[in-house]
Amino acid sequence: MRLADILDIKCVKVPLDTLDKNQAITELIDLLDRADLLDDYDIAFKAVMQRESVRSTGVGQGFAIPHGKSSAVDNLVMAVGKTSEPIDFESIDKKPVDIIFLLISPPDKTGPHIQALAGISRLMIDLPTRSRIVEP
Repeated sequence: MRLADILDIKCVKVPLDTLDKNQAITELIDLLDRADLLDDYDIAFKAVMQRESVRSTGVGQGFAIPHGKSSAVDNLVMAVGKTSEPIDFESIDKKPVDIIFLLISPPDKTGPHIQALAGISRLMIDLPTRSRIVEP
C-alpha cells in the first residue's frame, strides 16, 4: 500500500490553526468531512477520540497518528497536518509533535489500517524523509 494512494490533497493542512491536541484532531477530521469522505462526522470523531482516551497516539520523534475504526467510512481515509509550533500530544517520549497523521478505517478492514500505521512509522523514522517533511 502506498500512502499517497489514500491521501487526498484536500486532506492536508499546513499549518494547522491550533496548538492544542484535541483541536488538531478536530481540524483533521473536519478536512475529511469537507472532502466528503465521512458518512457520519460524529461517529468518526467519537471513534478517534475514544481510541485516544485509551492511550495517546503520540508515537514519539515529533509525530502522532491518531486513528480509529468506524462505520463512518467505507474505506481507509487519512488526513495530515503540520503545526506551526510543536504541541503537547502526551507522546511516549514526552516530546511535542509537529506532524499529525489521522487515520479512520472501517471496523472490518484491519489489514489496510495496520499497513498504513506501519507505513507512516517507516516514513517518519527515515531521517532524510522526516527532515524534508518537517522543514518549512
